Amino acid sequence: LSAVARVIEYGSRLAEDKNKISTKFSAIGDLVSEANFYAEQEKSRYITPLHVLKAIDEKIYRSNLIAEKIKEFISDGTILIDTEGSKAGQVNGLSVMSLGDYTFGRPSRVTVSIGMGKDGIIDIERETKLGGPIHTKGVLILSGYIADKYSKDKPLNLSARVVFEQSYGGIEGDSASSAELYALLSAIADIPIKQNLAVTGSVNQKGEVQAIGGVNEKIEGFYEVCKVVGLTGEQGVIIPESNVKNLMLKDEIVDAVRNKKFHIYQVKTIDEGIEILTGIKAGEAKPDGTFKKGTINFMVDSKIKELSEKLRELTKSREEEKE
Repeated sequence: LSAVARVIEYGSRLAEDKNKISTKFSAIGDLVSEANFYAEQEKSRYITPLHVLKAIDEKIYRSNLIAEKIKEFISDGTILIDTEGSKAGQVNGLSVMSLGDYTFGRPSRVTVSIGMGKDGIIDIERETKLGGPIHTKGVLILSGYIADKYSKDKPLNLSARVVFEQSYGGIEGDSASSAELYALLSAIADIPIKQNLAVTGSVNQKGEVQAIGGVNEKIEGFYEVCKVVGLTGEQGVIIPESNVKNLMLKDEIVDAVRNKKFHIYQVKTIDEGIEILTGIKAGEAKPDGTFKKGTINFMVDSKIKELSEKLRELTKSREEEKE
């Protein structure tokens, strides 16, 4: 690419849309000025693509101390993130952090624990007053999804707790609601989720995965962590299909995807995503509302029914003891 093309590419990244260019002229002007400085240092007659790339890299370097520290903490085990293996009730969610005009993505472990009860889905972030209203709305939508899909013929006697592990500040936004739902389904059915994958995307009550912001930073954040701990060729990120138009990734990641060292999956629905994460068919509902045996939805539905029956038996037993 030419230097002009690199600047245009940078403008599209600022706009978060490969079909548009940002009108943040001050940011683009600063980039060109810095690229010109490097060209003058090398006594070059023209600004080359390498000068533009150097200006971008140096701008990141001046601001990415926190991002580098987070990667260091993950690589030495201080922050717990798995990039290999499989675990039930656990998924790698992705969030974005902003420091001035620098934005970067980072993975966070999302876990869910379940048991009998009538509490429904409890958001630990909300209970500790760390979750904002949009994040709380996202978690409440999970209850709507579970009730709509699995609880039309039986009560939802389930107690589940959802939490972002090792998160000590405020959490806002619903971009992790799909990750929370995947972890919830995995915990209910006791089916392990692949830890070499990370997830972003919000979800509605009908199970459709919706667009989110910061998709480039989130993908790059997980890629950087995988690179530090070791790329296996199996790692990747699941994003909403509606975010494909927003992809303006670094050349290194584009090359890694092209060479199948890293993967980006696009999904429209939760069923599509859970199949990628588990390797098991989700299973469509039959006319009578049941699911094919051996599918994810069958196992979730069966577990909810089992918990409901156990709670009814326990309640009946306690009432008989009182008599």
